[in-house]
Amino acid sequence: MSKSAANTQDISCDFDPGSISADEALRRILADITPIHQTESISLRTALGRVTAIDVKSRVNVPNHTNSAMDGYALKGDALPSEDTATFKVAGISFAGKPFRGGVRSGECIRIMTGAVMPEGCDTVVTQERVSREGDSVTISEGESAGANVRQAGEDLAPGDVAIAAGTRIGPAHLGLAASLGFSELPVLRRPRVAFFSTGDELRSVGEVLETGDLYDSNRYTLFGMLSEDNVELVDLGIVRDDPNAIRQGFEDAADCADVVITSAGASVGDADYVKQTLDAIGAVNFWKVAIKPGRPLSFGNVKGSLFFGLPGNPVSVMVTYQIFVREAIRRLSGERDAPVLKLQVPLASNLRKRPGRVEYQRGVLSKDDAGNTVVSSTGEQGSGILHSMSVANCFIILPAESDGAQPGELVQVQPFSQFT
Repeated sequence: MSKSAANTQDISCDFDPGSISADEALRRILADITPIHQTESISLRTALGRVTAIDVKSRVNVPNHTNSAMDGYALKGDALPSEDTATFKVAGISFAGKPFRGGVRSGECIRIMTGAVMPEGCDTVVTQERVSREGDSVTISEGESAGANVRQAGEDLAPGDVAIAAGTRIGPAHLGLAASLGFSELPVLRRPRVAFFSTGDELRSVGEVLETGDLYDSNRYTLFGMLSEDNVELVDLGIVRDDPNAIRQGFEDAADCADVVITSAGASVGDADYVKQTLDAIGAVNFWKVAIKPGRPLSFGNVKGSLFFGLPGNPVSVMVTYQIFVREAIRRLSGERDAPVLKLQVPLASNLRKRPGRVEYQRGVLSKDDAGNTVVSSTGEQGSGILHSMSVANCFIILPAESDGAQPGELVQVQPFSQFT
C-alpha cells in the first residue's frame, strides 16, 4: 500500500486501537456483577417495578370455578341437536357472583352471564346470538359444539403452579394476577442503591448565575430520570469540583452508601484527570474506552467494592452509554431474569452518514409512512452535545462498526427506548 493510500485510510476510518468492542464491554460488565440477594416483603400497591425474590405460587384454582366465557344458555352438551333444531325450557338464571342453585333436567337450559358459575350438570354454553328465544323457551339449531364457551376451574393456574417466576420485574398485569390469587404482599429483592455525581469546575446547578465559560449541569437530571425509570434507590451527590481531595471524598462517600457509583465527565485519561488518579488509589478500572459513537470515553470498574461507571461528559453520550450498558448492569444487579433487548429491522426513511471503525447509535424516530408501514428516520444532526435530538427521538438506529452509512429503503437495526416498549 502506498503512503498516500495509508493516509487516506487513516482519515476515513474511525478506529481506535485502545478501545474494546461494545459486545466485549457488556460481557465484562455483566461478568463482574453478583445479583442482590437480600429480600423483603412489601405491600402489593408498592410492588410495581420491583423484582420478585422467589417463585410466587398460586394458592387457588384460576378460575376458581368452572364458569361461562360468554353470555348465553348453559345446558348438557349431549342434548345439542345433531340435525335440525331443538327447543329447551329456560329453568333459571346464573349471574357472576349469584349462581343458579338448582338442578337442570332433560330438555332444560339456564340463562347464564359471562363469569357465572356453570350450573351442576351443564358443560356447554350456546351464545345468546345463536339462539332464538320466545318467552321461557329457546331454540338451538344444529352445528353447536359440546363443551363450547366454558372455562374450566384451574385451566389457567392450579394450586402450586408458578404464577410469577422469581426474577420477574413486576408490571401492572402481575399486580392484578397477584391480587386475583389473594396476595396482599409480595416477596421482592432489595433495590440497588446508586450514587451519582458530576465533576467539573465549569458546572453550575440550575438556578445559579452563569459566568463566562460556565455550563448548567444537565447530566445529573438525565441520570435522575433514567435511574428513576429503573426503580433504584438514588443518592445525588451533586457537583464535585476538579480537586483531587474533593474527588476522592466524593468517591468514598458514594461507595460507602451505594452498590453502584456513576460519574459523568472527568473519567478520561487526560493530563488533569483526578478521577483516574483516585481510582488508581482506591479502586480498579476494567476498561477506559469503548468503540462506540457517541460515548467512546466510557470507563468501568469498581471502587471500594461498589461497581463504578465513568460516563462521558457530553449529554447525549451520557444517555447512550447509560441505556446500552448501565441499564443492563442494573437489571442484572437487581436480580431480574435475563430479558433480551428489543431490536427490530426497519426500513430507513432518511440518509445516514458514518465512518467505519465504531458502532454508532444514531438517534431516530420510529413512525408510520403514508402506506401505514413502520419506518425510521434520523433526528438530524448527531453531535454528542445536541441533547434536543434525544428529546425528540424514540429509538437508536444502530450502525455496525464496518458500516459507512445507509440509504433510504435499506433495512437498519433499531432499538426502541425502554419507555416506548
